[in-house]
Amino acid sequence: MLVFVTSMRHPRNATDYSYNEFLLRQTLESIALQTSSDYHVYVVGNREPDFSMGDKVTYVNVDFDPPAPVHGPHADRSGFVRDKGSKIGLGLIAAQEKNPDWVMIFDADDFVHRSIVSFVHDNPGSSGWVIRRGWVYSQARNGYRKQDGFNGTCGTSHILPYDAYAVPQGVSISSSQEEVLSAYGETLPAVLGAHRNAAAWFRERGVELRELPFRGAVYHVDTGENHSGKELRGVAKPWDRLLADEFGIPSSKKKAATIWRCIGPVALGQSLASLFTRALRRARQMFVRAN
Repeated sequence: MLVFVTSMRHPRNATDYSYNEFLLRQTLESIALQTSSDYHVYVVGNREPDFSMGDKVTYVNVDFDPPAPVHGPHADRSGFVRDKGSKIGLGLIAAQEKNPDWVMIFDADDFVHRSIVSFVHDNPGSSGWVIRRGWVYSQARNGYRKQDGFNGTCGTSHILPYDAYAVPQGVSISSSQEEVLSAYGETLPAVLGAHRNAAAWFRERGVELRELPFRGAVYHVDTGENHSGKELRGVAKPWDRLLADEFGIPSSKKKAATIWRCIGPVALGQSLASLFTRALRRARQMFVRAN
């Protein structure tokens, strides 16, 4: 059994919470395409979505305070990590009921490859996987491109044995946020609320992750709700059947509008500006080394 675990941002820290629910729904539809049914999904949040999530999804409600004191999507990093990490921690606690073998923490607006569960079950001897190669996608532009170094950019990037998280005893889904934070200790800020250094963190503790041998996830940007504020800039590959067939992502624009947004003048200009900036940076580095 593989469990997928995610968290929802606090409604008071969302620009448009109904849009967050729409993004979650798309993500759950992507997961539902798995070629193996041996999985379950846990969603942890402050307000249950107003759509039916189906028998494969369990919603865990919390009453945690918003991580930012004012209305808006962007808490500071410590508040974001605290909120996300404690919710993910509760999701792992709730998942104990399924006696899972594997865990994949995912962001509630990303997409996962339809073969993830099947691949995990076909490779039982592994200590886990890290997704170093994926895709970055913009629904606003209906385009995408390859993203290497994926695990340093996107949180939907690790598949680990459930036991690797050392889920603490003595806490439950009714525990307070402070109790969850205390119970998990350093694990929470290191790998539950953050992801960038997770592979190295687990390696230091004897869990060596292999690289997933295919592009296993899609990082969804340009939503207006990304905490990172990442955008897909420059020339992009227009939507095609790969996104639909492997990740369940439908086309969001007509063909002409897609081409204009992906390879039109603005996109070309951004790509040229990026190339010029990189060339200038390299020239400066070479000058510094030479002197």
